[in-house]
Amino acid sequence: MAAAYPLLLDVSERLIVIIGGGAVAARKAAGVIAAGAKRVRIIAPKLTAKMPSGVEHVAASYEAGHLKAAGLVFAATNQPDVNATIVRDARSAGVLVNRADSDETDHGDFTVPAVIRQGNLTIAVSAGGAPALAAKVRDCINATLEERWLRLADATQSLRPKIIEKIADAPRRRAALTDLASNQAADLASDEAALKSWLAERYPELKS
Repeated sequence: MAAAYPLLLDVSERLIVIIGGGAVAARKAAGVIAAGAKRVRIIAPKLTAKMPSGVEHVAASYEAGHLKAAGLVFAATNQPDVNATIVRDARSAGVLVNRADSDETDHGDFTVPAVIRQGNLTIAVSAGGAPALAAKVRDCINATLEERWLRLADATQSLRPKIIEKIADAPRRRAALTDLASNQAADLASDEAALKSWLAERYPELKS
C-alpha cells in the first residue's frame, strides 16, 4: 500500500468479524480488544488456544452471510483464495476489510500499523508495507519515550475540555492548547494541580 490515509477508528460499538482461527487471527482479535472493541466474532471451524477470551466463536467455514452487520472485517485464514473472496465480499457489502496475507494485487482496504499503547497515548508506525521495519521503528520510539509525556496525555483528558469551554477567543484558545502540549507542561505533568495553576496564570479564564 504505497499511499494511505492514517486514522484512529473507534471500534467500541462496531461488530468486528475475523475470519480465521489461528495465531494471526488471535493477534488481530487481541489488537481490536486492546483498542476497546466489545463485540468480536471469530469465524473458523477451530480456534487456537492463543485466542483471547470473550470473543464470540462461530464454528463454521466462511460464507458471505457471515459479514452481515459487520463494522470491520479481517481476512486472516491460511487460504489465500478464501482471503481474496472475503475481501471481495466485504467490499461488495461496503465494509472496510484487512487482508492478513496482503499482496500487491489484492491487499484489502487498510493495514494494521505497529502500535505503542500506554494509557491515553497511542503511537502508530507504518513503513509502506514493511511490518518488520515498522515494528523496529516502534521499538526505538518506545525505548526513548519519556514518562512525562505519558503523564501529560493523561492530564490533558481533563484540562483540554476546560480550555475549550472557558476560552472563547479562538486564537487564544489555540495558544492555550499549544501550551498544554509544550515541554513546560510536560515537566509539570506529575503534579496536575501545579499544571492547572501554571495554565491559569497564563490564561486567567481558567481560574474559575
